[in-house]
Amino acid sequence: MKRAATMGTVCSFPSPAIPAGRISENAQPVLRAGELTLRPWLPDDAPVVLRASADPAIRRWNRQFTTSSEDALAWIGQWDDRWRAEKDASWAVVLDAEVLGRVSLRGFDLGDGAAQVTYWVLPAARGRGVAVRAAGQVAHWAFDVGFHRLELVHSVANPASCRVAGKLGFALEGTLRSAVRHEDGWHDMHLHARLADDGGTPARGEPDA
Repeated sequence: MKRAATMGTVCSFPSPAIPAGRISENAQPVLRAGELTLRPWLPDDAPVVLRASADPAIRRWNRQFTTSSEDALAWIGQWDDRWRAEKDASWAVVLDAEVLGRVSLRGFDLGDGAAQVTYWVLPAARGRGVAVRAAGQVAHWAFDVGFHRLELVHSVANPASCRVAGKLGFALEGTLRSAVRHEDGWHDMHLHARLADDGGTPARGEPDA
C-alpha cells in the first residue's frame, strides 16, 4: 500500500496491479497458439513490415506505417526498448517461418493493470483465424502476468475487427465519437473490453473474415 502525506493528511493508494519490474525482469516470451508461433520481431522481418505498410487495408486501419527499409528497421528496433520500459509489447505471428501478421499489447498501465490489444494480418493469411488465435493467446498471457482489463478499439467502419473482438470475448462497451483520425478523416470507434475475471475463454481457430 502506497501512502502520501498531503497537508497533514495521510492518503492511501492501492498497490499497483502489476509491480514495476515484473514484466521487464524477464525476456519477452515466445507464445504458442496451436500451430502459430508468436515471437519478438527480428531485423530480418523488415521486408514483411514494408509489405504490411503497403497493404491498403492495413494502411486504412493503422495510423503508423513505414515507407523505407530504414523505417522498418527502426520500427522493429523500438520494441525491445518498449518492453524493457514496460510500455508496450509486440509479437510477429509466424507459421512455418512465414510471418502472417502482428499482435501487440499497447499502453501498459501497470497501476490499473490495463492495456490495449492491436493487430494486423497480411492478405494471404486472412480468413484463417490468425487474428483470433494470436490475440487470444496474448490475452491469456496478459491476464496470467497480472493485467486486469484489456481493451480492443476499432473503427465502426471495420466490421471484421468487430467480429474478431466478439470471438475473443471482448464485450462491446460503447462508441467513442469521432475519436481517431484516419487517413480519410475522423472515425467513431467501438470500444470492446475483456476482464481477467470474465467467464469463459476466448474462442480460437475460427475464421475471422
